[in-house]
Amino acid sequence: MPYLSRVWLNPQRTKAQLFLRNPQVAHAAVLAGISRQPISERVLWRLEPDPVTQHRLSLLVLTDSHPSWEHLVEQAGWPHADEPQAITRSYEPLLNQIALGRQFTFRIKANPTSSTKTPDSPSPLQKERLSQPRPRGVRVPHRTVAHQLAWFTSRIHRWGFTLVDGEAGLPAVRVSGRERLSFNKSSNRDAPVVLQTATFEGVLTVTDPGTARQSLLHGVGHGKAYGLGLITLAPTIDTARS
Repeated sequence: MPYLSRVWLNPQRTKAQLFLRNPQVAHAAVLAGISRQPISERVLWRLEPDPVTQHRLSLLVLTDSHPSWEHLVEQAGWPHADEPQAITRSYEPLLNQIALGRQFTFRIKANPTSSTKTPDSPSPLQKERLSQPRPRGVRVPHRTVAHQLAWFTSRIHRWGFTLVDGEAGLPAVRVSGRERLSFNKSSNRDAPVVLQTATFEGVLTVTDPGTARQSLLHGVGHGKAYGLGLITLAPTIDTARS
């Protein structure tokens, strides 16, 4: 049974600041909440400022097994606060709402990229790969809002959804955040991992319920281990009233 957790973290604490700087460290901390070892399940997560207040960080985690987040609250949250700092609920009620034509508001933080054999500024590793006898394309990030939106709108149908038309007949989607992350996976001697991320928000309609559920459970795009690819949904106001 899948579970969705929300953990509140304190951005003033050193550990929480480290999670923001280095998704590799955050990923290891998230996996530490899973008791079944070795971990074979898909774990999706996203760390972002609380959309209501900047006072805290919101860590969302989707797991197959029931997790435990005491270590995160102790290391990076408010361990002695009155209200619960970590909440875990079954994901089945949301999955049961996925039906053809159902509309939801959504949010996803992703790594928009494309594959090319002629990058403008290839890294040393990309140069090495492209120098092979039969090279495959290398991934390059989309850096502008226009290219990031084009990447998103060209792929959402593969995930079992379509975008609702908004003002002037344009798709109801916007880029609400953009970030460039650069961090080392294990040691400072390794080449840094560089990710160009974009957070998309808007309104969508379910067109393929089976594919949509798989997209929700397994994530989309690249960089899932680094807090990307988790689609979160909420009923639209009209849907919630019906």
